[in-house]
Amino acid sequence: MSAFGQSQGQEIVELVNNLLDDETAKPLLSLVAKINGKLAGHILFTAVRIHPEAQETTARILAPLAISRDFQGQGIGAALIREGLKHLAESGVDLVFVLGHPGYYPKFGFQVAGQFGFEAPYPIPSEHADAWMVCELKAGEIGKKEGKVQCSEVLNQPRHWRE
Repeated sequence: MSAFGQSQGQEIVELVNNLLDDETAKPLLSLVAKINGKLAGHILFTAVRIHPEAQETTARILAPLAISRDFQGQGIGAALIREGLKHLAESGVDLVFVLGHPGYYPKFGFQVAGQFGFEAPYPIPSEHADAWMVCELKAGEIGKKEGKVQCSEVLNQPRHWRE
């Protein structure tokens, strides 16, 4: 909770708990980082579908990534992202989406999703369009499919898609 402050932190904790219980979010991947027995960070990837569903593409969304304030700036977030993407690639996931900082996620292979015809679940203002990103885990997957991304019931709420 300390990663996002008291008020927003509680909202993120509730989001994670609800996503873990949401059958439409599965399969999911949840990873934690601990340092000296203390929870340092957490990352969650949940299932998404791309509409229209003409071709078989497996995709996930990274949401949320949280690093405790005591451990920020130590590379924990980067390690969680790399490990998560590795696990997802090994399990056969083709694409991973994120709504995140456009200066941070590209170093992990994320690219602006709208450029490839992937529409976010809710409209992203044009000034933030580069924050909606996709990472290709299976070569050649981008360009084969486009459409609107549909998240799990819990994450598919307008409040999660506003600044």
